[in-house]
Amino acid sequence: MQDHPDDKGKIVAGDGTLMKLFLLTFFLVYGSAHGYFLLRAWQGLALGRCGAAGLSLWLVAMVVAPVAVRLLEQDGREQLARAVAYLGYCWMGFLFLFVALMLLGDLLRFGRYLAAFFVRVPAVPLFEPRPLFLAVVLLAAGIVVYGWFEAQQVRTVHLVLPTTKLPAGSPRVRIVQLSDLHVGLIVRDGRVAKVVQAVRQASPDLVVATGDMVDGHVGGHFDGVSELFRGVAPPLGMVAVIGNHEWYAGIGQATAFLQRCGFQLLRNEQREAGPYLTLVGVDDPATGQPGLSAVEGRLLAAVPRNRFVLLLKHRPEIAAASRGRFDLQLSGHVHGGQIFPFTLLTWLRFPVAAGLTRLPEGGALYVSRGCGTWGPPIRFLAPPEVTVIDLVPTSTASVVRSGRSS
Repeated sequence: MQDHPDDKGKIVAGDGTLMKLFLLTFFLVYGSAHGYFLLRAWQGLALGRCGAAGLSLWLVAMVVAPVAVRLLEQDGREQLARAVAYLGYCWMGFLFLFVALMLLGDLLRFGRYLAAFFVRVPAVPLFEPRPLFLAVVLLAAGIVVYGWFEAQQVRTVHLVLPTTKLPAGSPRVRIVQLSDLHVGLIVRDGRVAKVVQAVRQASPDLVVATGDMVDGHVGGHFDGVSELFRGVAPPLGMVAVIGNHEWYAGIGQATAFLQRCGFQLLRNEQREAGPYLTLVGVDDPATGQPGLSAVEGRLLAAVPRNRFVLLLKHRPEIAAASRGRFDLQLSGHVHGGQIFPFTLLTWLRFPVAAGLTRLPEGGALYVSRGCGTWGPPIRFLAPPEVTVIDLVPTSTASVVRSGRSS
């Protein structure tokens, strides 16, 4: 097992500069989105000075709300932090949708403008500033309301994966994958109870968590959540790896919470699970550990070839040293985009689709959409999931995939 720098979970030396750079980028991008909203509101509603001043104050408050949430949380003012989180993050989801829809409207208007040079194009009243602004606001707000309910409907996605690593006639091995739950101010006992219910209904042999199970401070007031998980107790145990948000929340308290839930942590190490399965788990790069890809490659190379190798890794990236050395990699991190069309942006960074991908070197990658939410407590065209994976001998079945809500 590799040493873990600064396991108390504080930002290590040098990360202060990164944090300042992150905050600068965040305020620049997020502030620009608010400026764009103010501009379109000014054009669409013909705001007077008082109206513009009032809207500007609201927008400034929403820009700083995500930072205020963390400061209030660290100060122990949980109820106020939670209220600001709901308000600020719902607004964040609305603003993202507003900007995306308004830019689409601008693109259509520009297309109409170009077409007018060649053919006679009738006027489109919807493209006028006021009706366009109001239509986009209503549509974005409607998607937020819909996305709130979509985020509550945890689906069970079922996979059957044949493998030659299980002898003919041996029983199937059922694995449940959880990812990106983000227990914190917004995702609490109610959501966790739905997830745990789905896990119980699956009756798994093994439960694995592929990172970001926590988000922010997770103190003793989440003992009810840990009790829910402790009641699962599958025969092959529960195993978790570290995601970036465990590190952001403070690795000490995050790992303590996961252990209270009944998870064994795999931090750059491996363990056997039954007679045919070996688990390999690696930390997320957010921990700042050097050479994680090389560590991952060495761990995989040490596993006998006759065992089914399950690689647990938060980010859906295939290390060059690991290609062809695992049978199945389980990852999360991208939430399936969480709110379309943000899916298109996440694809630029992680160009793999949610779900199962067969790899040319052998083996497969499964990327979970996650069972919680980060930031806006909404999902749009990216429903949350609990993944049930049945490993069966090759002669037993072909690949099957299905989903249902619970």
